[in-house]
Amino acid sequence: QVQLMESGGGSVQVGGSLRLSCAHSGVMYGDNRYCVAWFRQAPGKEREEVATIDKDLKTTYADSVKGRFTISEDNLRNTLYLEMHNLKPEDTGMYYCAARYPSWKQYRNNYQGQGTQVTVSS
Repeated sequence: QVQLMESGGGSVQVGGSLRLSCAHSGVMYGDNRYCVAWFRQAPGKEREEVATIDKDLKTTYADSVKGRFTISEDNLRNTLYLEMHNLKPEDTGMYYCAARYPSWKQYRNNYQGQGTQVTVSS
């Protein structure tokens, strides 16, 4: 059973920074590792995949966050992170972490957390 719990959201001004954390259990590493990711959802907007780490440890980012966001993981602490810098109002939304197996696009197992709210104001 995979469980994920996000934290670290909040309200910041334009140009500010936040670090989101996702504590998880049951997410496997090694040869059968899960793919993990952050995505966000804003009211009235489509869900957007912000950053992913695939089974080959390759990271990908949405064009809207490249150069500003960094996804990383601490396997010893079973925690996934999203460092966000130079935040913009359009980054506002609910941020979720997710885990899928065996691949992000073609998965049999799909889990996500409850989300953490990020609000960027000018």
